[in-house]
Amino acid sequence: MTVYRRAPQGLTGTLAELQQTWVPETLLAEIQRAWPDTVGQAIAAEARPVSERGGVLTVGCSSAAWANELSLMAPAILDRLNDRLRTGRIARLRCTAAV
Repeated sequence: MTVYRRAPQGLTGTLAELQQTWVPETLLAEIQRAWPDTVGQAIAAEARPVSERGGVLTVGCSSAAWANELSLMAPAILDRLNDRLRTGRIARLRCTAAV
């Protein structure tokens, strides 16, 4: 009797599937998933969405300089972000030095 062993399988695919079932279906969660692709890795490393209420997205930034820069970039970020969202829209960014 020959026993065949399967090659070890990576956890990446399984963990990605589990993550999708654990992630809440909220506008903030959708924004957090889209954020790195929307703003790019350099900005995503310095700023992250921390809350959303009434169409206002609060973004915590690593410094006041980053908060100011993102405030200036807000119209472009909002256009790109709203294009990616399936549910809801963001009308305004509120950038704070709070990461």
